[in-house]
Amino acid sequence: MSLGTHIIIKSAKPVSGGDISSAFMLTANSGQYFMKLNSQSAYPRMFERESQGLDAIGGTQTVAVPHVIMHGAFDDYAFLILDWVDAGQKSSSALAVLGQQLAAMHRCTATCYGFGHDNYMGSLPQSNRDHDHWSDFFINERLRPMVHTAIDRHMLTTAQAKLFEQLYARLPQLFDEERPALLHGDLWGGNYMIDANGKPYLIDPAVSYGHREFDIAMTTLFGGFSDGFYASYNEPYPLSPGWRQRTALWNLYPLLLHLNLFGKSYLAQVIDSVNLYL
Repeated sequence: MSLGTHIIIKSAKPVSGGDISSAFMLTANSGQYFMKLNSQSAYPRMFERESQGLDAIGGTQTVAVPHVIMHGAFDDYAFLILDWVDAGQKSSSALAVLGQQLAAMHRCTATCYGFGHDNYMGSLPQSNRDHDHWSDFFINERLRPMVHTAIDRHMLTTAQAKLFEQLYARLPQLFDEERPALLHGDLWGGNYMIDANGKPYLIDPAVSYGHREFDIAMTTLFGGFSDGFYASYNEPYPLSPGWRQRTALWNLYPLLLHLNLFGKSYLAQVIDSVNLYL
């Protein structure tokens, strides 16, 4: 996708954009844009997958995402260019709107759990092979790969990894199955924006079709979401009773990712969370 017109870049100003990529505000003759740069060899097809995730969410016409202008590469630099969104205040009213819109997005379903291609969760590859049951998908495409990586990186012992095998056997009895929902996949407080007009946007997705409690659980992990957000979500599309008691279960995946990326300061939280369900 492109603008279909000749663009002259007038300036490129560095802005905050995360740990993986360098980020810039581009000022051009046609307006302002957001650009991310990283290494194509280190993160092959990352921006292509991010672009597809944004398009998947935007295609639901439920919650806004930045418009994808284009993605590509030169030498070893991969780039993604999006429309610039002027950030505003994360007000309670805007978060209530986001809750309603996320509920509508989660009603967008598929025939199975998974996605048409793999993508990334943070800087780590994420497998999205199809499964008929959420428990099979969560075990085989989410937990097992992260546990294996943690063992390889000496973040988990063999004895600690066996706790996960016990959890896998119990998992189908711990929750109610639902239709696969389109998930943002990395919905912590840094991955949504409220623009200057109070309009919510989702950014940096790691999409798949999964259990919607997974997205909701991630909103509780690092804060950034108000009580009004959950009330507004539950009004049109109520979560199953006990959903708050399952947040630590679904958050095992992002916690394992943090263990693999940032070290053993996350180990106690991972083990405590597993033991909650054994």
